[in-house]
Amino acid sequence: MGDDGDQKKKIAIMGVSSILLVAMVVAVAVGVNNNPKDSDSGGDKGTSTSNQISTTSKEVKALCAPSVYKETCETSLSKSVENATDPKKIVQVGFEIAVESLKDAMKNSTTIKEVAQDPKAKRAVEICEDLIETAIDDLRRSLDELDNFDPSKAYIHIDNLKTWLEATITYQEVCRDEFGNTTGTSGEKMREILKLSGELTSNGLAMVEGFRKILKSLDLSTINNNRRLLGTAGTTGASSSAKAHGRSQLNHLALPQETGVDLDFPSWVTPTQRRLLVGTPDTLKPDIVVAQDGSGQFKTVAQAVQSIQKNHKVPLIMHIKAGVYNEQVTVPRWANGLMMIGDGPTKTKITGRRNFAEGTRTSDTATVVILAPGFIAKDMGFENSAGAIGHQAVAYRSQSDNSVVFNCQFDGYQDTLYPQSNRQFFRDCVISGTIDFIFGVARTVLQNCTMIVRKPLDNQQCIVTAEGRQDPNGDSAIVIMNSHILDKLKAYLGRPWKEYSRTVIMHTVIDGIIAPEGWLPWQGDLGLKTLWYAEFGNTGPGSVQTGRVNWPGIKHIGPAEAANFAPGKLYVEGDDWITATSVPYTSGMNK
Repeated sequence: MGDDGDQKKKIAIMGVSSILLVAMVVAVAVGVNNNPKDSDSGGDKGTSTSNQISTTSKEVKALCAPSVYKETCETSLSKSVENATDPKKIVQVGFEIAVESLKDAMKNSTTIKEVAQDPKAKRAVEICEDLIETAIDDLRRSLDELDNFDPSKAYIHIDNLKTWLEATITYQEVCRDEFGNTTGTSGEKMREILKLSGELTSNGLAMVEGFRKILKSLDLSTINNNRRLLGTAGTTGASSSAKAHGRSQLNHLALPQETGVDLDFPSWVTPTQRRLLVGTPDTLKPDIVVAQDGSGQFKTVAQAVQSIQKNHKVPLIMHIKAGVYNEQVTVPRWANGLMMIGDGPTKTKITGRRNFAEGTRTSDTATVVILAPGFIAKDMGFENSAGAIGHQAVAYRSQSDNSVVFNCQFDGYQDTLYPQSNRQFFRDCVISGTIDFIFGVARTVLQNCTMIVRKPLDNQQCIVTAEGRQDPNGDSAIVIMNSHILDKLKAYLGRPWKEYSRTVIMHTVIDGIIAPEGWLPWQGDLGLKTLWYAEFGNTGPGSVQTGRVNWPGIKHIGPAEAANFAPGKLYVEGDDWITATSVPYTSGMNK
């Protein structure tokens, strides 16, 4: 296309970018500052206000069209547009109001905790406080993203915004779920506290998705040099331009300024990092060594993690020598860029046995919790040894964005592997379990992995996956590709944890004990019309689709649609955080 056409597209991008900024006012919070009931109050609002609202009503309805909560969206946006002048300043104020609103929720949660009689409910409130704090961090990170919005990198910004907004929705939903099997009114009160913020965040996600569709329809690839050329089936590695883009993508791992951690550096993609996943502890130079025999700086993994300073070097390599480490480990958000390398997935193991049956909330059962972005693991084992009798018992829970896990083993029974949010990639891993043993709300790809179905209790059924996408505009999914599902017991491929659950299994060997129905309901007809489940190109006795359930949400896809779930496309605007590690990797559909 000629220069004139390119110039028109540039102008179009600028215009749509301004729309995004205004839309984000609704997205995350200006409505929080306005009581929706005010719009229903009596009295003369004045001719000027009425005229102004009438001139913007069409724009408001258009912006709110993709929203799940249209009434909340239109009410909030109409009121916010009245005094709108500088869109960027408005959105900045809007995000800060959202942050303050969530802080108020935390204050209210303290009151709820004080009056709660059930110890489980009190602990659920404490978990909610942590999740709300994480949501605040992600909103602030989104604010920074908008503050530095560059139209020529719109796709990158959109992918980050969608990831973090969906994570914020997830944390609020997990908070609500934590009140399951508790007594009293604490759960009901917490749900009421989070109702409006949840609706506004959902609306924001819808706005960003609408903006993405507009940009896609404009076909801006001719002027956006940073736009990744995705969808080349079977490609591995990254081109020089893609690697440059990858550095840009990784720079977005910055945390809120108050943490004191600066991740905006080009040295992220270093020779050291590239060597990590193809190297060994002997060829690498670990910064921290953990060894039970005293030959390292620390004898426990938890002590080693606690020693990490907020201004630590990145990447930070921790070698965990062979041994069974019976402990709970949490990698905090500020320990960004941590790389754990063991001596082998069956030689270096972190194990625990916390479980729901003994009174621990599901989030607290995890043996290892990863909260920091950019986490990488190699040659490690993660286990929850509670057994089937423990019910929910997580081995590994991760909120890490742009996380790569290679040649690791995850052993448990119910809820073994929990990629809770953001973007996570697993390669050459083994995951064992019984019920929902791979579950979460991340954009999760498991490539060249092995899933082993274990023996459950007599009254239990085995289910491999339980994906929890709760918003139709979210991008989360569980994708199993080029893998092997081993089962000597009857099992199901998955069930819908939430209404818009999304799971794709492709180019995978499926053993013959998979139930002919393939998929199992969660409860009643929850999600059966709105889920998105597909199988493509699988082999093995269990891959035969004769007898599969025929729910409305079951999809029958071809190669082109299946390719959208390969990591090179699922991660949309940057899988270079994967290729930069030199992990064996297939971006497209080839095995």
